[in-house]
Amino acid sequence: MTKYRFTDKDFDTFKIDGLDARMEAIKEGPRVKLYNLGDHFSGFLTDLTGDEQFSHVAMHARRKVNPPDDTWVAFSTNKRGYKMMPHFQIGLWGDHAFCMYGVIYESPDKKNVAEKWLDDLELFREIPQEYSISLDHMKPSKPELSGLSDEDLEAGLIRLRDVKKGEFLVGKVYRPGDAELKSDEAFIKDLEKVMTELIKFY
Repeated sequence: MTKYRFTDKDFDTFKIDGLDARMEAIKEGPRVKLYNLGDHFSGFLTDLTGDEQFSHVAMHARRKVNPPDDTWVAFSTNKRGYKMMPHFQIGLWGDHAFCMYGVIYESPDKKNVAEKWLDDLELFREIPQEYSISLDHMKPSKPELSGLSDEDLEAGLIRLRDVKKGEFLVGKVYRPGDAELKSDEAFIKDLEKVMTELIKFY
């Protein structure tokens, strides 16, 4: 079994019907890799940021009926959780994997983050324009920066600042069959590259 990269079988996990059956498949496949990625990148991000980073693998424990549509590992400086602060995430949906940095609606820091990024919109043009943003971590939609105007970015950041449910994450999307998913080595190397790009938002 591959240790880090997501395979077609991992993506196909999200085609399995029923909470119990899908959760079983997640535990046996993607989750093992998320723990491995968590172990690798908690150290990498500690070195990169200068702050001790802890990994948090999604457990989906509150789900009672509907099976999860995605799963992930997140990294934060808090041992107990990540949702309350800006964080890095590696995860996957049925049609893509991702590596992103940003804030979700639970974070009390989101107003400050939004102001900081609004003051320096050029940051978003200094990274590869095939990178994407997400305005809602519960939905798979991640438009590419190349298709977004500065006004689009500004609107997303204003929503992050002013709307309670506002979120904003930026990073890279991987599709099944992409070269970066052909080997563990290629995937790890590319994730490290992406995180090194995203550190300017940290």
